[in-house]
Amino acid sequence: MAALLALLVLWPLIGLIWEGLRGLIRGSAGLGVDGLQQIKGTLVLLLGTALLGGMLGTANGWLLANCRFPGRRILRIAQVLPLATPAYLLSAILLDMGSLQGITIHGMGWGIVIMALTTYPYVFLLSTESFSVCGESQLEACRSLGVGPWESFRRVALPMALPAIGAGVALMGMEVVNELGAVELLNIQTLSYGIVEIWQAESNPAGAIGLALVALIIVMALVAYEKSLRSRSRRWTEGAAGGQAPAWPLMGLRALLAQILALIAPIFTLGIPLFWALINLEQLTPAKLQLQNPYWATDLLELTGRTFALALAAAGLTVLASLLLAIAKRWQPTKWMRSLSFLSGIGYAIPGAVLAIALMPFSVGLWNFAPILLLLWGYSDRFLAVSKGGLDAAFERLSPNLDEAAMGLGCRWPAVLRRVHLPLIRGPLLVGALFVFVDTVKELPLTFVLRPFDFDTLAVRLFQYAGDERYSESLMPALMIILLGLIASLALVPGLDQGARQQSRLSERASRS
Repeated sequence: MAALLALLVLWPLIGLIWEGLRGLIRGSAGLGVDGLQQIKGTLVLLLGTALLGGMLGTANGWLLANCRFPGRRILRIAQVLPLATPAYLLSAILLDMGSLQGITIHGMGWGIVIMALTTYPYVFLLSTESFSVCGESQLEACRSLGVGPWESFRRVALPMALPAIGAGVALMGMEVVNELGAVELLNIQTLSYGIVEIWQAESNPAGAIGLALVALIIVMALVAYEKSLRSRSRRWTEGAAGGQAPAWPLMGLRALLAQILALIAPIFTLGIPLFWALINLEQLTPAKLQLQNPYWATDLLELTGRTFALALAAAGLTVLASLLLAIAKRWQPTKWMRSLSFLSGIGYAIPGAVLAIALMPFSVGLWNFAPILLLLWGYSDRFLAVSKGGLDAAFERLSPNLDEAAMGLGCRWPAVLRRVHLPLIRGPLLVGALFVFVDTVKELPLTFVLRPFDFDTLAVRLFQYAGDERYSESLMPALMIILLGLIASLALVPGLDQGARQQSRLSERASRS
């Protein structure tokens, strides 16, 4: 069953690679007229985002993990808020506000800033965890030798955290390659934009497949890099001394600068959208909405209903698939099963436009799948890793003795799953479902390409409104997406608090011993 499920996950990508190789042999697969420019644009956007987002995430990770200053706990929670605002939504808002003030917002510079500020929490979450477990003895040795916070960061903490930082940067890069809405609104030539343009506007599937293969190569390189860095990060952590790292107190100007640095991204990614909504409140009056669209209430209800139904179905299917794979990996911990489980989770690294191209052949010919089924297949494939990662970690924390004890009492494996495992993994299961739900709500490239005719979601309609410069009409879909994104972001807060409490308990145990 698990092998069949993994085959369904990998089948579209295998088909895409096969079609690409056939096109290369026949000479029909190419990069198109703007292919080289789109590859260059993708790489420049990726490198610029990685540099800016990596620096910001690392700096905030160190300050909020190892320094103490007023407002630190609230600012630590605020670092996950940028995940609530998709890059294409922030781009549309800035375009609207810029047009009112006579400011031109487009091009690579704005793209780098927007992508860095909306994706840097990946670096922050991984780096702050690494800094938190850096070990008391190393930093205390720095303090005893008169080394200050900056030198201890540069000479001790940063080298130990580099693998985790690199892994976060790789995750940022995957999001950059996947982005469609922001790059199109800002007029940036990238692979994701080129794939959709060649496929839909120019009706050139061979050219789209050629660009998709280039994007796939870039993303697979990022996946291999991220996996390598994660394994190195585990070895660093295992070798570091335990205990909670000491807190460096910051006062006066230093504390103020730390607060400003920690506030930049939350204010930019959440404060600006909320301010934009506030200054456009008059657009939410029934008279204004009726003037813009006589059927606005029905239209919004239909958009929300479609989005909710798709996200709910995708969350259910994805969590079920990830549960089956996690169980198979636990009860058959062979090398083959571990490899199969890893490969089935790489869909999150594949850009939505590439995955859409891989699924398109299943909509015609012998298969002729309904577009809704293709959408759900694509969502489950792309977001499987979001749910499976938490479940794998939860199962790894459960001792195999639990399974042996239940089996010894005469329980078969369905009963062990129902009576032992499910109650213990209920938290990761629900959080995984929530993340898949909200990621589906925000997903644009996959939905934009595979959706049935006249079947828009909140993300697609917002993108269309922004492309037509109908910013006032995009207000309600934008508020709905921000609200759901906030729910997902705040779901990470208990994890941050739990990590802090765990470090505090370790420190107390170490001091008692």
